[in-house]
Amino acid sequence: MENGHGSTNCASAVPEIKREVPNILVTGTPGVGKSTLCAKLAEITEMRWLEISKIAIENGCLEEYDEVYKCPVLDEDKLMDGLEEIMRHGGNIVDYHSCEFFPERWFDAVYVLRADTATLYDRLKARGYEGKKLEDNIDCEIFQVILEEAKSSYKEGIVFEITSLTEAQLHENIEKICLWVQKWFQDHPT
Repeated sequence: MENGHGSTNCASAVPEIKREVPNILVTGTPGVGKSTLCAKLAEITEMRWLEISKIAIENGCLEEYDEVYKCPVLDEDKLMDGLEEIMRHGGNIVDYHSCEFFPERWFDAVYVLRADTATLYDRLKARGYEGKKLEDNIDCEIFQVILEEAKSSYKEGIVFEITSLTEAQLHENIEKICLWVQKWFQDHPT
């Protein structure tokens, strides 16, 4: 599976290997700033940014089209099979608006971006979200759906909630994550 940032091979039931570089998941409701954060973080850390939505399109990991939400449905199994090898080796920043279907073993840290609903509403409207799709995404943020998914899907202590509204917060978040990466290397000498 080719993703533009490196290549992956479809593999299943691969034995676990020790990673020399961590994997980070950045998740949150659409519009909270995941892609902006991931792009800058990848540039600074030289880790590989995996934009799951783009990878799914490029590699045919989409099923039927959902008329209500005006988007295709992700074939999670096909995507997971295609990403297994690249995730085993580490050095990835995974960017996606959902998290519960990714294997727990893939990630060393999970960052859930949050935004206040007024800001989020404006960002989603500017993207053309409307009707049920807009309402459901705002409700998702109000009820902390992604945060709760992350907490129930990953080990305690690796899930971090961060707010991403301003340029200053973006820089603070990048600094926090870079410090976490440094600590990971200190705790996992090669």
